[in-house]
Amino acid sequence: MSLIHPTAVIDPKAELDSSVKVGPYTVIGPNVQIGAHTEIGPHTVIDGHTTIGENNKIFQFASLGAQPQDKKYKDEPTKLIIGNGNTIREFTTFNTGTVTGAGETRIGDDNWIMAYVHLAHDCIVGNHTIFANNASLAGHVVIGDYVVLGGYTLVFQFCQIGNYAMTAFAAGVHKDIPPYVMAAGYRAEPAGLNSEGMRRNGFTAEQIANVKQVYKILYRQGLGLDEAKAEVLKLAETAPELEIFKDFFQASTRGIVR
Repeated sequence: MSLIHPTAVIDPKAELDSSVKVGPYTVIGPNVQIGAHTEIGPHTVIDGHTTIGENNKIFQFASLGAQPQDKKYKDEPTKLIIGNGNTIREFTTFNTGTVTGAGETRIGDDNWIMAYVHLAHDCIVGNHTIFANNASLAGHVVIGDYVVLGGYTLVFQFCQIGNYAMTAFAAGVHKDIPPYVMAAGYRAEPAGLNSEGMRRNGFTAEQIANVKQVYKILYRQGLGLDEAKAEVLKLAETAPELEIFKDFFQASTRGIVR
């Protein structure tokens, strides 16, 4: 029995593993590669130079690999790359990259991406994230591992959100959110630590206490940003779970929520 529905339209140049399942009325373009045991629901469109790994489940009416919504785009062969074990729900839209960015939009492994989520061009999403319904990333956004985005979260272009950070419902992220920090509000502000997320992912009480100390340095001691960064990096010398702040601070171009 074929795993590809007879109404699906698959370009003969597309490369699908023999174990890939494709639902009715799905359209797959010529420059698409799909790995083993990935399941594509009905009425899905996968186009562009798109590579999808293994064991993904993509639900109906997703649009993956369409051209970026960027007026500077001139039909360059930019890419969308999706890893393994992701769940991608209904009406999601993931665009390819641009030559003014990295040339690719990239999603890692084991992400849970709910309905109507939009990933714009040149976004990078890590592993084990959760994006609730209607979360949207503008171009060039970087999302770390184990991040949780609340429903209707909007992330401004070039922002980054650090590992284990979390946003509330309808947060408007206009600056970078440091690792472990929760942010909330139309113009998102710090709203505590994602302590429960850390506990669920095996952080010890001592590690959580170290992160709480970072939060106090950034938000409770009245320090200027440069002074606060220096204090955090000093603390990170003896606490491995804080080492990620070094790369986060170096990569930040929009400033951090404060």
